[in-house]
Amino acid sequence: MSLSELKLPDYREQSTAVAARFDRIRQRPVILSVRSLKKCFGTNGNTHVVFDNVSLEIHRREFICVVGASGCGKSTLARIVAGLDEATGGEILLDGKPVAGPGPDRGMVFQGYTLFPWLSVRSNVMFGLKMKGMEEVTAKAEARQWLDMVGLSRFENLYPHELSGGMKQRVAIARALANNPRILIMDEPFAALDAQTRCQMQSYLLQIWKKVDATILFITHDLDEAAYLSDRILVMASNPGRVVEFIENPVPRPRSDAQFLSPEFLALKKRLEEHIHPPSEVAEKLPMIKLTEAGDEVE
Repeated sequence: MSLSELKLPDYREQSTAVAARFDRIRQRPVILSVRSLKKCFGTNGNTHVVFDNVSLEIHRREFICVVGASGCGKSTLARIVAGLDEATGGEILLDGKPVAGPGPDRGMVFQGYTLFPWLSVRSNVMFGLKMKGMEEVTAKAEARQWLDMVGLSRFENLYPHELSGGMKQRVAIARALANNPRILIMDEPFAALDAQTRCQMQSYLLQIWKKVDATILFITHDLDEAAYLSDRILVMASNPGRVVEFIENPVPRPRSDAQFLSPEFLALKKRLEEHIHPPSEVAEKLPMIKLTEAGDEVE
């Protein structure tokens, strides 16, 4: 069978195990509701609409990936859910309550390494706990538990500059989860990592997710990553940003590297690529300004 012949099965055609998984997810309470969200930048008639009329619902302990072309508002959506940016219109409800600014009920992991360089690994994880008023001894014990979960308890006394990129992001995940957030928001957290470390971090994240009561909203531009991690994938288009489709991931759990060549995985990736890079799309042509004479031409 050629790739062009692959078809992503709809819910009714999925395997019994996959269909049962989505039935279980639908029975869980809705933890996050985004209703007719709109975000604009600029004033005085010079307004750019980042996205408009974005609506979605996420169930408890669901893993949602958001993909889309550059400029569709993926990261802006994440920042608004985290309370770091304000929406122009619409509303966000977490457990039925409006989101108004940052709060410990939402954890955030960014693409860049955001650990405090002057604090040890353990102190970085303790930071949010102490901000909530937890006593030093209790905070230390809590931090050690989270570091043990992400496999870094041996490195608790090191400082961020002594860690690899993947280790820094594991500390960032532990710090975000230490406050027991209702939802963990991750904005392309593995984008700066090399390919091998990125694969390791994806595996670590799935292992951690199984052990905690956290819902994950994961922003990514990597379609393989979205297909490997998610329960559902929110596909956004740009100019202005909008929801194109909310796809139920047909790849069975637990996930493995071998599934990257399965018909379900390949069909899902093909469908995502068709949304983000439609066949009719013509690449923008840049001005042909020649700055040097190399003596020959490249094709």
